[in-house]
Amino acid sequence: MDVIHCDGELFVAGPDTTAHLTSSPVGRRVTAIRFAPGSGPAILGAPASDLRDLRVPLGDLWGPQRARRLTEQLDVAPDRAAVLESALGRAGDAPDPLVSHLLACLRAGRPVAGIAREVGFSERQLHRRGLHLFGYGLKTLARIVRLNEALDLARRGVAFGAVAASAGYADQAHLSREVRALAGVPLGELLRG
Repeated sequence: MDVIHCDGELFVAGPDTTAHLTSSPVGRRVTAIRFAPGSGPAILGAPASDLRDLRVPLGDLWGPQRARRLTEQLDVAPDRAAVLESALGRAGDAPDPLVSHLLACLRAGRPVAGIAREVGFSERQLHRRGLHLFGYGLKTLARIVRLNEALDLARRGVAFGAVAASAGYADQAHLSREVRALAGVPLGELLRG
């Protein structure tokens, strides 16, 4: 989830279930903050699932006056990122303590059913918690976490076949299908980005 300031507008980009590709004209100034997984709902005051696949004015979540004041500050600030970070850092409660545990389990490749048993939830309860925190269930989040790990390796210059093996894909073709499904472009194009 992101909060984006662009052309005098301030909006939230919710978690996407498919790639959302955009282009921007040369010279357009965009400032954005990307929330760590699971932290957006506490800061924005809305479940991630309510924002899934949407672009929503921040005023719809925070109220028009509060969002307008922040937009006006950003419009004139020499360091927009610092202003945005300061405003959002003060805006919410501490993230759900379950988030870091869930992410660690998913990074370790643990199955969702086992994670649910460990934290004392049914799979259905854990799915609902995932929807609130991340915008989708943990199986989808696991795919995204694995893709991010693969991208980190590829950005370091690791060959795509080795990336696929290290990140737990069946083969390079499986990695390619997942990149296209989640990012909307081939891996090489995504890295050139």
